[in-house]
Amino acid sequence: MINPQRRLVLAAALVSGLMAPLSAIAQAQNWPNRPIRLIVNFPPGSVPDVIGRSVSTPLAQSLGVPVVVENRAGAGGIVGADAAAKSANDGYTFLVAAGSTMVIVPNITARMPFNASTDLVPVAAGARVDLFMVVRANSPFQTLDDFIRHAKANPGRLNYGTPGVGTTPHVGAAMLDSMAGITTTHIPFQGPVQAVQELLAGRLDFIMDPGVAIQHIQAGSLRMLAMGGAQRSPLFPTIPTLHELGMTGFDGGATHSFYAPAGTPQPVIERMNREINAILVTPAVIQAARNIGAEITPMSPTQVTQVNAADNARFLRVIREKGITID
Repeated sequence: MINPQRRLVLAAALVSGLMAPLSAIAQAQNWPNRPIRLIVNFPPGSVPDVIGRSVSTPLAQSLGVPVVVENRAGAGGIVGADAAAKSANDGYTFLVAAGSTMVIVPNITARMPFNASTDLVPVAAGARVDLFMVVRANSPFQTLDDFIRHAKANPGRLNYGTPGVGTTPHVGAAMLDSMAGITTTHIPFQGPVQAVQELLAGRLDFIMDPGVAIQHIQAGSLRMLAMGGAQRSPLFPTIPTLHELGMTGFDGGATHSFYAPAGTPQPVIERMNREINAILVTPAVIQAARNIGAEITPMSPTQVTQVNAADNARFLRVIREKGITID
């Protein structure tokens, strides 16, 4: 027989268990009633920044509260993602993360400050970002074959810049080395804009650009040798993919997406998914993405998880082969 005191404890526990989901529902029904913080884990001008800012203004209008973009760059996106993961899961902090943060960085970092699989949950996809293999307009390399012949004759002499160790441009270039049978030298920077500037200044030989260099390609100061995604870019339909040029299966693209701290009320995540997906297909956002060579990809949270898993498996093969790690 359960004594009266024990019965009271069990009854209190039962009531507490029932009240927790009811409290979450009530919280979601009153949401949002104050500003929302949207952390971007790369610097201004980066692809995640462009996607986040293009969505933030219409999102604020549809939700009726300010959406404040906060750039928290560093450590290949870890700094911003960690800040989001450790934020309150009350529906007032979200993250726009580069695809590399979720599918590459956890595989090369021995001591992650957060668990990318459990501390953050997908909310919506933003855009698929492919890579553009770019050289200066006055480069002696007119074709990919020119580039590969020179690289094979001069192992390690050609260098490239990236937004940092473990970003898709870094692993994409490692994938290029592997498939082409060449060796090039990696120089990491704090963001993609700096890498483009260094290429323009003549201090780099090439970059695997995530779309930041497009305006310079269009202006004629840079030249694209190949597309590093699964298909040709609508902006440059005459430029072949690396796959077409003999590197079968080459795909250095990843999906930049929106996340929330684990435990964020499900009704909030569902509302955010609906709002973001509706905004993504508006002409202004589609154009903003295409201006940087990205393609809008509305998805459910489950679909984001599936895409990340496929990208993770593809990049992991290169990471293990090349021994890529963050010191």
